[in-house]
Amino acid sequence: MKVGLFIPCYINQLYPQVGKATLELLEKLNVDVVYPSGQTCCGQPMANSGYENESVGACNNFVKNFNEFDYIVTPSGSCAYHVKKHFDVIPQTDEVTKVRNNVYELCDFILNVLKIKDVGARFPHKVGIHKSCHGLRGLRLGSCSEKVTPEYSYIGELLAEVSGVEIITLNREDECCGFGGTFAVVEEAISVKMGKDRVQDHLDNGAEVITATDTSCLMHLEGLITRHMQPLKVLHIAEILNSVN
Repeated sequence: MKVGLFIPCYINQLYPQVGKATLELLEKLNVDVVYPSGQTCCGQPMANSGYENESVGACNNFVKNFNEFDYIVTPSGSCAYHVKKHFDVIPQTDEVTKVRNNVYELCDFILNVLKIKDVGARFPHKVGIHKSCHGLRGLRLGSCSEKVTPEYSYIGELLAEVSGVEIITLNREDECCGFGGTFAVVEEAISVKMGKDRVQDHLDNGAEVITATDTSCLMHLEGLITRHMQPLKVLHIAEILNSVN
């Protein structure tokens, strides 16, 4: 298979180490992966802010860059969800349909396409999993507490195979962090309170590290942690799965 790597704009600008870890991890798993240099934002920020028509150019550019690949993999549940569920704004050509069907969040791709659970990583720390909303309730990367269904978690299954990791049980395992993209701007007070609750849940249960499938959520939590000088680190799941220390 030939895989195109999509790195979201905020990772490219603010957390390039997550993009590098994703690339290195896929290469370790013997994936033929390519990073198309013409890629830009998938259009989600504009669409989420009510300017969906303004995102048409970004959507078309995404399809142009990724339509020749068997799979598109991204370290972002929210971006994968946007491509799958919100590219209706452009004509549904065969190329668009192919791209929408073949875009995968990283953990989903490793577990359900590559059929790999143990990636050979080592990370001897106590880790709490933040289940990001788009990935959880949009892509169904895990079970939701409001649904009476069997429990599962793609990120949890991969993390459980990492040598030395202790996965921390949280009091509210699938509660939103409050980021929500522009929600954090227009509803700052509510966003901050929600984020503080998530951080405190991890602290109360002895976590050393918070991980997730979305750097956007982790960025929000990291800002609160740093501002209040709390003893927690945030790492994207790609960084943990790529770790050998």
